[in-house]
Amino acid sequence: MKPTVLTGRPWLIVDAEGKLIDDIDTDQIYHNAYLAITDPEEMGKYAFSNLQGWEDFPRKVKPGDILFVGENFGAGSSRQHAVDCFLALGIGAIVGRSFGAIYKRNAINSGLPLLELPEMPVGELRGLDEVAVDLETGEIAGPDGRLIAQARPMSAVALEIYRAGGLLKLKPR
Repeated sequence: MKPTVLTGRPWLIVDAEGKLIDDIDTDQIYHNAYLAITDPEEMGKYAFSNLQGWEDFPRKVKPGDILFVGENFGAGSSRQHAVDCFLALGIGAIVGRSFGAIYKRNAINSGLPLLELPEMPVGELRGLDEVAVDLETGEIAGPDGRLIAQARPMSAVALEIYRAGGLLKLKPR
């Protein structure tokens, strides 16, 4: 069974001034120039290729790392590549102030954990080497176990899909 407490390096997706970037759309996450790529494992190297300042992200990120993003992350089209690129990189979870509706549904269906945290503690997260995210409780803790934030936990249905490895892998009841 997949773990529900995920530990990884936090990545704050911020602008040059250190503020979380809001309204990152699916084209910024995964540029349309790469839509002809059909192998999900190849998609990771193009994550954020169209987000200024983040083009080198795929070379720096490690499996299990956790993204912290602004409002309306994944806005725009229903580009599945924008979810699959993070799965290919092994991103553990994405914690955001909010998500685009279609992106959120695609991520859940694909088994990519998303947590909503409207009041993002950017200052507390900055400089941490590691965080633990509890998908069931929504607790986000630092490496010393200290609670940093309380996100909305994943729903029971979203957790079931995550544990199965995606909607299409759910076993019939």
